[in-house]
Amino acid sequence: MPYRGYTLKELTLVPRPLRRPVECWQPIQSGSDRAFDFMAKHGISGVIGGGSAEGGAVDKHMIAFQAAYARRGIKLALGERLSLGFQYFIAESREAAMRAAGRYYEENMKMFGELRLVRALSDEQIAAMRDPRLAATVKLPTIEDAVKAGGFLAGTPTDIIEQLKAVEKRYPGLDRVGCSMALGTPLAVALEQLDRFAKEVMPAFRTASSPARAAAAD
Repeated sequence: MPYRGYTLKELTLVPRPLRRPVECWQPIQSGSDRAFDFMAKHGISGVIGGGSAEGGAVDKHMIAFQAAYARRGIKLALGERLSLGFQYFIAESREAAMRAAGRYYEENMKMFGELRLVRALSDEQIAAMRDPRLAATVKLPTIEDAVKAGGFLAGTPTDIIEQLKAVEKRYPGLDRVGCSMALGTPLAVALEQLDRFAKEVMPAFRTASSPARAAAAD
């Protein structure tokens, strides 16, 4: 069968899960009311990640998702049943982190921009990146723009903890956050960054619990 520009010849089937209903998570891109109503109807959770976290889209998606569930009589805390994704880089300062990660961010943007997964890119910028005559002259979003917009976490472990704590406060129902590196980050750098994140950032959140999860536990 045709799939994303190529012919899919093999499909792996797995046994039916023992525990049902199975959680279903769906990436959120356009965030239309129709899409959110479909998700609420079928109990689907949402993933807001990567470039979709930039350009002011997060607040809009959080509120619209909550409203869609409310239309079906289900009250959710803001951020509940959602996962929010960020890219990150840890260094001795925010400026050092942006310098180190800038080239990886740029390559990541060039790839995912063509798929329209980077909200910070306009149609004109995407078209210019395809044209060798224009690519070198077009002004593209920078890692500094991404950090300012909140889609990229950069700085010391303390800086990143503070940024995530601010997100936690803004969206009290949010209890799932995914942090990854830009595509193209060398393996050795990625492993070092993951190790630092696990040891220097995650402990600040290990005992945390969202109000929604705490209520469910009660």
